[in-house]
Amino acid sequence: MKKKANEVTDANAGRRGLVATKDALAGPLDGNSRRHMKAPLQLETTRLILRQPRMSDVVKIFERYASDDEVTKFVGWPCHRAVHDTEAFLRFSTQEWDRWPAGPYLIVSRNDGQLLGSTGFGFQTPHEAMTGYVLARDAWGKGFATEALTAIVDLAAQIGVTRLFALCHPEHRPSRRVLEKCGFVRDDVSKPTVEFPNLSPGVRQDALCYALAVSARANQEVTNR
Repeated sequence: MKKKANEVTDANAGRRGLVATKDALAGPLDGNSRRHMKAPLQLETTRLILRQPRMSDVVKIFERYASDDEVTKFVGWPCHRAVHDTEAFLRFSTQEWDRWPAGPYLIVSRNDGQLLGSTGFGFQTPHEAMTGYVLARDAWGKGFATEALTAIVDLAAQIGVTRLFALCHPEHRPSRRVLEKCGFVRDDVSKPTVEFPNLSPGVRQDALCYALAVSARANQEVTNR
């Protein structure tokens, strides 16, 4: 899930204001006796609300960012050409939330309730998930990408994720810098080839993989406090 970002700020922006506004539910213990948590449906940071998408959001998602050619240039999904494309995304989102501890989140302004974009988790296994972000054009340049991704990193540790990663087009330097600000490190061992459908449909290209060992990051933060 490679998403558009266009701003870099301090990676701690909004971290201390992270609030789960709906209690997470304890899940079953796995074979390693680790308890999986169901993520809250809504989070709050200093300036943002991250919440589970709803079918009633379909028109706003389509109009604000999903149908914008420039916004979706570097993402891993085709730009939406009709509202039914966005409806398909929302059905997918519901399935992800039903199957895994979490799924996509919409990014909403706490100030005026405006939809700004989306972020979230794409689980590969119970302990490994992919993340990313996409922002509407008028949300660029304000530090929202870093603030939203920081919240996702914080939440990952709470729901049993040990490895969080993101795929990025090599030419998309703003997105690479956001990932680095949030503690992600380039994984040179992984050599992913993926399709960027809004650049070259049907053609697989080399991508960069940025990864974060969530448990190691959490332990380091405790040590530094």
